Amino acid sequence: MQRKRVAVIGAGPSGLAQLRAFEAAAEKGTEIPEIVCFEKQADWGGLWNYTWRTGLDEHGEPCHGSMYRYLWSNAPKECLEFADYTFDEHFGRSIGSYPPQAVLWDYIKGRVEKADVRKWVRFNSPVRMITYADSTEKFTVTVHNHAAGKTYSEEFDFVVVATGHFSVPNVPYFDGVEQFTGRVLHSHDFRDAVEFSVRGQNSVPLQYFSLR
Repeated sequence: MQRKRVAVIGAGPSGLAQLRAFEAAAEKGTEIPEIVCFEKQADWGGLWNYTWRTGLDEHGEPCHGSMYRYLWSNAPKECLEFADYTFDEHFGRSIGSYPPQAVLWDYIKGRVEKADVRKWVRFNSPVRMITYADSTEKFTVTVHNHAAGKTYSEEFDFVVVATGHFSVPNVPYFDGVEQFTGRVLHSHDFRDAVEFSVRGQNSVPLQYFSLR
């Protein structure tokens, strides 16, 4: 019988959790399908993978990350901890309850590096399209490989979509915004507060459903 194939779209926390689950099942002797994870960025971590870029990345793709420098978690690490991999195990000591971005990214990476699932991930590989054929009961996943500069398609029995929902900015319209002579910046493109530290410059933050 031909081995089943599973595509995981996205190597952020959700996609990596899926890879870890398959690896854990394999460790227990369960026969698992062939796993292929497609990640558009050059490294894993999803939203927690900080980049200084905004707008478009080095390949001309829309930047996925909304992470800014010096971000600290607004939830205690005790609520974010993986059951099978503690912060204490990763760092070898206790750390504060509200870690910064770099610490959380290192922790997320540490769990999957220990599980050795990087072999399943194809980086710099944004998915362009997914179709399903009733005749074959299979999904066709079309991907662009930036390293090779080519687009190709592969068939899978199952597809796990783990692309997140914090990467597309939802920019609201406000009456009179066309006459505003200042700068309108969505939080998705915010990276550092240094540029707003100029004396005499006023900033007005507005809370809204900022991402979709």
